[in-house]
Amino acid sequence: MTTPTLAFLGIGLMGKPMATRLAQAGYTVRAWNRTPAKAEALRAIGAEPHTTLAGAVGGADIVISMLESGAVVAQLIDAALTPLKPGALWIDMSSTQKGEALAFHATLRAHAINFIDAPVSGGVVGAEAGTLAIMAGASVIDFALAEPVLRAMGRPTLVGPAGSGQVAKLCNQLIVGGTLDIVAEALLLAHAAGADPAAVRAAIRGGFAESRILDVHGQRMLERNFMPGGQVKSQLKDMQNVLVAAFDAGVVLPISALVTEHYRSIADDYPAADQSAALLALEKLNPGQRLGNGPDQLP
Repeated sequence: MTTPTLAFLGIGLMGKPMATRLAQAGYTVRAWNRTPAKAEALRAIGAEPHTTLAGAVGGADIVISMLESGAVVAQLIDAALTPLKPGALWIDMSSTQKGEALAFHATLRAHAINFIDAPVSGGVVGAEAGTLAIMAGASVIDFALAEPVLRAMGRPTLVGPAGSGQVAKLCNQLIVGGTLDIVAEALLLAHAAGADPAAVRAAIRGGFAESRILDVHGQRMLERNFMPGGQVKSQLKDMQNVLVAAFDAGVVLPISALVTEHYRSIADDYPAADQSAALLALEKLNPGQRLGNGPDQLP
């Protein structure tokens, strides 16, 4: 069976390790980024950097996009329609709205191009390790074609038809955003009430409060390490999309609305900080209370 030629669009914080995993798995990877130097940096690991979008996607069997927003994905799809070959598959791994994913699907299918929305969770660490949770919205046939490629980057799961991947990602981000806020509240309460917050975190691990967020981001908060894995601006975008999806579905999500406001309160000051900067939003509401004595590590 012939190995498909891949075009990877968006060599950013997440895109770079994802494209690297694909190249290391033996795929021919054409790398493109609006800043050409970022694509050029992948030449050393066997990728083919391209300075033009048409050069990257022309003749490719599978196009993978990992971009900042749905608006950027839409721009690139429009620009790529002419050089894309009929029958190609576009896998958008960006985080967008369900409605945007459905629009991408309709636009591409009108030009005989297949589409999967496959956003991810796991951050830069998961991208580097190839352990991303990948939530795919697609037909069974398209998913079967994409699955071997997706497995080079993580654990793909078909969650429904086109658009469903974005719904699953929003459910993921809803839980992540809310849990980050709760972990920050627990650690700040421990500090303010006179307990050792690091010891409290250690004590409750292994019980019902255990979570990946308490493990990884709880430690980040204790260290005041807000160097980006994920970013505040990305978490805010996702939480805003959660509220859009809730409105469209006719449900009210009061906790998600509150979490969104917390991230919005620090988005201007710390847009590129890690999501664990939820602690900074909480400390902003509690003047004089600060978790730990170390300096803030910020991008």
